[in-house]
Formats: sequence, C-alpha cells, structure tokens
Amino acid sequence: MTDRTITVGHSPDPDDAFMFYGLASGNVRIPGIRIEHVLQDIQTLNERSTRSELDVTAISAHAYASVADRYRVMRTGASMGERYGPVLISRTCRTLDELRGRTVATPGPLTTATLLFRTFTEGIGHVDMPFDAIMGAVDRGEADGGVIIHEGQITYAALGYHKVVDFGELWDDRTKGLPLPLGLDVVRSDLGEDLAHRLSDGLRESIAYGYAHQDESIPYALRWGRGIERTLGQKFVRMYVSALTIDMGERGKQALDELYRAAHARGLIARVPAIVLY
Repeated sequence: MTDRTITVGHSPDPDDAFMFYGLASGNVRIPGIRIEHVLQDIQTLNERSTRSELDVTAISAHAYASVADRYRVMRTGASMGERYGPVLISRTCRTLDELRGRTVATPGPLTTATLLFRTFTEGIGHVDMPFDAIMGAVDRGEADGGVIIHEGQITYAALGYHKVVDFGELWDDRTKGLPLPLGLDVVRSDLGEDLAHRLSDGLRESIAYGYAHQDESIPYALRWGRGIERTLGQKFVRMYVSALTIDMGERGKQALDELYRAAHARGLIARVPAIVLY
C-alpha cells in the first residue's frame, strides 16, 4: 500500500527546523505517512491557512482566530514565550509615550507580534513589512521603531537598538505568569481525529529525537539561523522549543484563550475561538 502524503508547512527558522529534524531526517516515521515539508515564512503560511492549502502547518496564534473553522490546534509544536517574546525596538525612542503619533514597522497583519502591538499600545501607527526588513527600515528612518521577532529578539541589544517594550514581559505582568502564545501547529479538521492524533504524536517524537540527538539537530537547525553563531542559536532554540512545545496542556490552552479575549475586547478579532487540543 502506498503511503499517504501529508503536507507540513513550517518556517525556515532554527526552532522549527529543530522540531521537525526527527521527521525531516527520516529518523522518526509515522507509519503509513510520507511527510512533504513546505518551508515558507510565517506570514505566507498564515495566508495559506486561510485557503486550507496545507494538511498541517505552523501558523501564528493570531491567525488561528481566522481559521478555527477549518483547523484544529495540535497540543504539540506551539512556540510560547515565558517572560520573553516580540520586542518593540527603536534607535531614537525609549518609551511608548515617545512613539505616540509616530510609525512602527510590524511583521505582517496575521502575526501574533502585530496583534500584541495593536492590543497593548495606543496612538502609534504601524506599517506591515517582511520581518527581516524591519531593522533596515528603522535604520533608514522609514519607521520610528519596529516589532522584531525570530533571532532579532536576542541580537537587537548588541546591534545598538533601544528596547521600548518586550511584549513577553508585558504579557507576563498582565496575566500573572501565563506563557505568551506566539505560534501554533494546526491540523486540517477534515483529516479526522485519528489522523490528527497520529500526526501530533509524530511531531512529539520528532522533538524528543531532536533533544536526544542535539549533536545532529542543533547544527541542522542553525542552517536557518541567518548568521547567528552556535551559542545564540542554541539559546533561541531552547527559548521556543520548551516543555510547552512538547505539550502545551491546560496552561497553554488558558493562555491562548486569554490572548483571544484581550484581542476581541479591542475589536481586533471577530470572535473568541473554541480551543480543543489534539
């Protein structure tokens, strides 16, 4: 019998590469399933999810509010910050008050970083652009600040930017210690519950393999590190591939619900989606 092909979308980033290394290397297999890996930036994956194009995909937690009718949340694969997350940086401003009336670059309309910016700031304009163009826009004076994601969160200080606010710290203070949901892995609802559970279990095994074989998985993950050296790469992977990534559990589910309620209260999403973990 021919294996069933399942398309799996994820970002070309160190943390996603680490999570999927077991499956991508062939060291972890899901019986009867052939995984076709699709590597694209998170905003593109968000957009594709609105068209149900991929069987399993990484998406922003923000984007799930728009596709909850066609995808289920996997309990495995989430990226959650624990008092860290997207950072609003600037060359010239040091506080949110200084940025009022100015413009900030944000990394895409469906990203969680942009949702956090819009939920927790007032009176600051924003313009969306690719995440890897944000620092350049700030340097050229095309934006007065930028919300940075991925490895920029751990390199900005060394590059001379001011931290205006770390949304992970703000979220931790507002929620009294809940993790900050940033990215999710979701599975298309029409695949059925049995296959959804098998795919979630396979990803969990892939993460376990990566942790058990870091001499293989870390160098593989750093191929997508965009110039960061090994120590910073390992730090970034461990920030976003945590115990909550293996299984977000009730704490992660509660954090998701809190995020959607805060965004809904500001009129930024149409409804608070129900969350059932697979």
